[in-house]
Amino acid sequence: QVQYAESGGGLVQPGGSLSLACVASRSIVGVVMGWYRQAPGKARELVARISRSGQADYLDALKGRFTIDRSNAGRSVTLEMGNLKPEDTAVYYCHGDFVGSDAGAWGQGTLVAVVE
Repeated sequence: QVQYAESGGGLVQPGGSLSLACVASRSIVGVVMGWYRQAPGKARELVARISRSGQADYLDALKGRFTIDRSNAGRSVTLEMGNLKPEDTAVYYCHGDFVGSDAGAWGQGTLVAVVE
């Protein structure tokens, strides 16, 4: 089953920035990739996704603050986050739209905490 290794989370003050990275254990060529987040007590939500051709879509509230990118050669997806707000506090996960046994795989995530 595919494995994801997310990194880059941390503690940051409001208005700060963080860069998240995710490396998959197998090729992501032809796979739509996304970043999701889950805040305490809330359901996991899609933050951003990037198509096979590189077209990106974002949660409306995040447009202009977050940027997703991918490197098929590096089997990686990144999420640049700017002007962070306390409501961005969550565990962030990357996930690919794989099929079959890889479809339900999730990594450990990386914690982003935005606090004064």
